[in-house]
Formats: sequence, structure tokens, C-alpha cells
Amino acid sequence: MKKLVFATALAIGSLTIGTAATPIIFHDGIMEDVFLQDYTEIAASDLPAPIVNALATDYAGAMLNKAYVDDDNNYKLEISSQDGASAVVYADAEGNWLQM
Repeated sequence: MKKLVFATALAIGSLTIGTAATPIIFHDGIMEDVFLQDYTEIAASDLPAPIVNALATDYAGAMLNKAYVDDDNNYKLEISSQDGASAVVYADAEGNWLQM
């Protein structure tokens, strides 16, 4: 009987030790680097006119900090408002906003 209890405790203990040894992984800023890998930084003057117009219309007063483009001609724009709040928005070449 002692051997059965000991074997059961050993089996349960080995299961918890195996899961406890798995490290917890935190993704502090890693995903931003992954998303950024697909985009290439461009000058603001290289943005298509429809995007510039959409930015001026929908985000009036916002300042463009950085612009990026990917292989599918989707654009990532880092903008900031006059009160200092910043945001990242995405658009296609025709100036349509994309949800990412």
C-alpha cells in the first residue's frame, strides 16, 4: 500500500514539476519589432496624395512623425496630436483606413 501511495505521489509530483519548469514568456515590445519588420520607413513626401488628404481630413491638426510602407502598398503612419497624444494608423494606397 505504501508503494502505491508513493508511486501516485511521485507521478503527480512529476507532472507539476514539468509544468512549473516552463518559463513564463513576456513580450515587452517584441511584437512591435515583429510588425515593424514588414514595413520600410519612407519620407513623408513619398506618401501618396490620397493618404495625405485622408490624414488631413480625418486627423485634422495631427503631425506625421514617421511613415512606413510594406510590400502590399499598405502604409503605417505614426502620428501625434497637438495635445501630445500619439497613435499608429494604417492605410492603403487609396487613403482607406485599415484595422490592424
